[in-house]
Amino acid sequence: MTDNGPKADLHRYLNIARDALLWKLEGLSEYDIRRPLTPTGTNLLGLVKHVATCEATYFGATFGRPFPESLPWLSDDAEPTDDMWATADESREDITGLYQRVRTHSDATIEALPLDALGRVPHWPEERCEVSLHRILIHLLAETNRHAGHADIVRELMDGSAGLHKENDNMVPGDAAWWRDYRERLEQAARHAGQRQTARRPQR
Repeated sequence: MTDNGPKADLHRYLNIARDALLWKLEGLSEYDIRRPLTPTGTNLLGLVKHVATCEATYFGATFGRPFPESLPWLSDDAEPTDDMWATADESREDITGLYQRVRTHSDATIEALPLDALGRVPHWPEERCEVSLHRILIHLLAETNRHAGHADIVRELMDGSAGLHKENDNMVPGDAAWWRDYRERLEQAARHAGQRQTARRPQR
């Protein structure tokens, strides 16, 4: 973008979050990018699929610029979580390729419309379904960063990798031993706080 105003700022931070989310897949097997590591099934490839679906919807039909590909997991007979995981028949390339095409489509909408351009989100309540591009950019920036944070935790649980992106992980410098000691300090502080709370409870 050549504009240096608020729209360019929002778009730049959206791109940082997009890239951070995709980076979490790098170096992992097909199994690992699909592994559900929380009780609610959070998994890396599913997060990418979900964010791609959100972008296709909010930067597409909302502004009369529908994403041209069919997304079967949005059909009326789909399960409500079908956009949160990849089937065995959906490859990494299928999902990341979809995300790249959605990004291109979304970027065209962002470039073409002013921040005050109005659209309509059909699945939002009537009293707030009319939205501006500005609001949708903020909404998707928040949505993407939220799920990039999920991906960061899932990846760290898997192999210890953490951080914003490859060139700058934005983490405090420290080797594995330093991080073990740091985590142990946190564990001890938590135990101490828990013991103090127990001691303050009135005896019955």
